[in-house]
Amino acid sequence: MREAEIRRKTNETDVYVKINIDGKGNSSIDTGIGFLDHMLTLFSKHGLFDLQVVAKGDLHVDTHHTVEDVGITLGQAFLKALGDKMSIKRYSVSYVPMDEALLRTVIDISGRPYLYYKLRLGSTLLGNFETETVEDFFRAFAFNSLITLHVEMLHGRNTHHIIEGAFKSLGRALDEATKIDDRVDGVPSTKGSL
Repeated sequence: MREAEIRRKTNETDVYVKINIDGKGNSSIDTGIGFLDHMLTLFSKHGLFDLQVVAKGDLHVDTHHTVEDVGITLGQAFLKALGDKMSIKRYSVSYVPMDEALLRTVIDISGRPYLYYKLRLGSTLLGNFETETVEDFFRAFAFNSLITLHVEMLHGRNTHHIIEGAFKSLGRALDEATKIDDRVDGVPSTKGSL
């Protein structure tokens, strides 16, 4: 089983993440931010990752530190769980419709972190969740898991639907990219490393 756990503690947050890449989509999420809990539950379910996240942050300030630090810690745990990356598919594309919204996520488990992010969000708040932190989460995750991540809204209107589609699409894309392909000998790179 490809699994890992990471704890990250700063003066602003205390985050614990445990992930099993080869799971069944079971999750236990408690970040103190209801909308983020909902998104991580969807990410786990649609990526078929078993995921546990416990975060305590300075929510009396705002949600930024907690959201970003969850992204950092999840990215670190994901990278650790991937291990040597032998025989993974490496690339994937996932399209997810969410009612009127359509999201596309493209992944390369490359060892070269990059984020292309293009979501147009009309609402600035969903509950106590500041929607501008979605980009911060995706960047923190991509740069700490060392993946190239493109997440793009093709169309949509409802902010909840757009963000939900992005998290579902991320989960599905990562599930596909991390699958083992018996035809791949070693890592899928002519360089010999990812």
